[in-house]
Amino acid sequence: MELYQRVSLIIDEDKYGLKKGDVATLVDFVNHPDGGEKGCVLEVVNALGETIAVITVPVSCIEPLKSDEILSVRQYSKAV
Repeated sequence: MELYQRVSLIIDEDKYGLKKGDVATLVDFVNHPDGGEKGCVLEVVNALGETIAVITVPVSCIEPLKSDEILSVRQYSKAV
């Protein structure tokens, strides 16, 4: 995967109110502080393009978008 590529989550990230299939932009790769799985920093935006979250997840929790996928809209509810 390349920087600034759009990716989708393959897991729910309840801490941030994000769901499997939500789309984000990959903005950086980070090493795990204890030598674990490499992470990636994602910027998540709402339907108007406003940033709603910047999160770090393991690389295994995302995948590139595919040509046979279609985007949809859902209501965002921040986790408390």
